[in-house]
Amino acid sequence: MGPLATHMAVHILLMNLAAPLAAFAVTRVRLQRREIAGWALALATFAQIAALWAWHAPPSLNRALEFPTVHLLMNASLFLTAFLFWRVVLRLHGQRSWQPIVALLITSKLYCLLAVLFVFAPRALYPAFAASHAAHATGAVNATLADQQLAGLIMLVACPVTYVLAGIVIAARWLLTMEKDEAGSRTGAAAWT
Repeated sequence: MGPLATHMAVHILLMNLAAPLAAFAVTRVRLQRREIAGWALALATFAQIAALWAWHAPPSLNRALEFPTVHLLMNASLFLTAFLFWRVVLRLHGQRSWQPIVALLITSKLYCLLAVLFVFAPRALYPAFAASHAAHATGAVNATLADQQLAGLIMLVACPVTYVLAGIVIAARWLLTMEKDEAGSRTGAAAWT
């Protein structure tokens, strides 16, 4: 794996493994007393997508490579926005269960779009990235493009799987809840007749 593919693998681990697991742990440990505001999911979704796209713009990524503090800020902000997104997604239940499913679908589609750009770009989007890594710098332009395409393929496989799987789990939980509610209402109605 080249430097860009490795870099993307770190982002995927932060946003698609560490963030949802941390959000799940916090949700289980901390009892929630208040209902989530209706705009919280939209804001968390927008923040996560904006952070992902802003940090993957070539000038931003190049700046992060130049300065370790900017690189740390990039990783921290990607993790934090993903954590907030997953926290809200995991807290919405009941009649509002459709909202996290929609947010997961939108987010996964925009992740896929970024990944498709990596895979099908006719040239390397981050030539400075490869040049900054001495071990990979001796490679040809084709190696840099192949590394970028591998990074995109990793994103195409990992990101949608996480988001689609979460959407399926939420939808299944929602359907089970609706089924239990319907069974309970039939029992109650039968008792009154």
